[in-house]
Amino acid sequence: MNLIIDVGNTLVKLAVFDNNVLEFKKSCVKADFLLVLNEVSVAYPAINDVIVSSVGNFSEGELLEIKNRYKVFVLTHKDSIPFKNNYASPETLGVDRIALISAAADQFPNKNVLVIDAGSCITYDFINSENEYLGGAISPGIKMRYKSLNSFTEKLPLLEPKNTNNYIGDSTESSIHIGVTQGVVNEVEGFVALYKGSYKELTIILTGGDANYLLDSLKNDIFATSNFLLEGLNYILEYNKHTC
Repeated sequence: MNLIIDVGNTLVKLAVFDNNVLEFKKSCVKADFLLVLNEVSVAYPAINDVIVSSVGNFSEGELLEIKNRYKVFVLTHKDSIPFKNNYASPETLGVDRIALISAAADQFPNKNVLVIDAGSCITYDFINSENEYLGGAISPGIKMRYKSLNSFTEKLPLLEPKNTNNYIGDSTESSIHIGVTQGVVNEVEGFVALYKGSYKELTIILTGGDANYLLDSLKNDIFATSNFLLEGLNYILEYNKHTC
């Protein structure tokens, strides 16, 4: 069994895979990580290998606690990956994006794949049919856009994300909701159109915590999956078991 630990900016996700099948998944705040780790250790004593992917802060003490229990693989840009990385600055490519492209390479071989991850930021990552990662884009996420409108103005309120079918706001609140959500939808559709202009056969993956805000509003044929990053991390762990 494999244990996947994905450390984000606010939450830690833990997932257990058995023969590439997701058996368990749970998110927690960082303060509760060791408690949840203990629960998982008791519930799944067959865990042997662990991969840690961190884009947030993860203490040496927490990492040491994991290493005291399991064989641990900490993902960095230097590790073996199942695709050719043509990024101009590979040392700056986030491990979360590496995991997403690894999942695409595993699940959609020999295809042009655009992975859209709607989280704290919205990332666009593209791997072509030759298994070459070419890069992508990063833009502010939905919650970040709401917060920026409040932080960088004197009077605009901080609102919780809300979907709307309108495109004309008749109040400040509705105008903010439309500006943020429809703005993101238009951005995503625009990027998809650009990629389709160069790659007629294109597989589009939508994932991330805010994917639900976008899916019903998007017009393109899109595969929506909530576990794509976790699946990519599990694939990287298995890949390194057999190549290192």
